[in-house]
Amino acid sequence: MTVISRLVFWLLMLCVSLSITPASATEPEQDEAPWSLTELMHGLAQVKNSKATFVERKHLSMLTTPLSFSGTLEYTAPDRLVKHTLLPKSEKLTLNQDKLVVQSGDASGSRTLSLQEYPAIWAFVESIRSTLAGDIETLNRFYNVSLEGHQKQWLLKLRPVDSKIKNLVNEILIKGSFDQINTIEIREAGGDYSVMSISRDDS
Repeated sequence: MTVISRLVFWLLMLCVSLSITPASATEPEQDEAPWSLTELMHGLAQVKNSKATFVERKHLSMLTTPLSFSGTLEYTAPDRLVKHTLLPKSEKLTLNQDKLVVQSGDASGSRTLSLQEYPAIWAFVESIRSTLAGDIETLNRFYNVSLEGHQKQWLLKLRPVDSKIKNLVNEILIKGSFDQINTIEIREAGGDYSVMSISRDDS
């Protein structure tokens, strides 16, 4: 997998992890109240900004132990995303409209990429933005989307249908409870996979 492809995986986890709307003041009366894809996508569309912390473990076939990363995530509607890795070293990825800024260390180590120059990645990012917008019709152009479980314990599965995206990822599994995402697992086409644990920052 290329460096650019890995950057897109980072951004996908950032986007999905920050897209759930705040909890309702009233919890459902039943533990297994219905939780439809329509309700979930409606919640995604309501978020205007959010912050979270993350811990991610990347499992690579060439390594016997997973790589570990941690840091912060930020989302500002409609299209600004920031992932700031703090450990094991500082790196910041900022997606703003069609520009991706990669910054390692201080500002002098940054570079800017135009996603329009990378058609496969552009299509992939557009599918992410469709998720943030709660646009299920556009999302279905790129993925077979399914939702399992109930409000207290649900699982969203995204399986790519577009050949360009299939070259990057086999499946994305997102687990959560009510309005809170617990983990995001990305299974890459080459067999590697990553698991991210999310904690919402409500301060």
